Amino acid sequence: MQRKSIYLILCVAGAVLPYWQFVPWVLENGLNMSLLLNQLFANRISAFFATDVIVSAVVVFAFVAFERSRLGNKWWLPLVAVLTVGVSLGLPLALYLREPNTESRA
Repeated sequence: MQRKSIYLILCVAGAVLPYWQFVPWVLENGLNMSLLLNQLFANRISAFFATDVIVSAVVVFAFVAFERSRLGNKWWLPLVAVLTVGVSLGLPLALYLREPNTESRA
């Protein structure tokens, strides 16, 4: 299986799996941002995961900035993906968009 195909599969998983957890929470609580933040940082282990994801999101933004020319004119898609879904979609999408240019140079 080619890397491009793997990245595409990871994009789908990265979009579906987080929303599989988030949508039921929103249906139960609405878009209550204060409750979301309280639960996100409810204890040290959840805060660990939250800060890990936040730092990873910043890394994706830096990666896109450095790789913008190799990502082509769709460089902004991974940034939107990070902001609307998360790193689980943004990173594999950036790698997917970068892949065709990598293949053509190889």
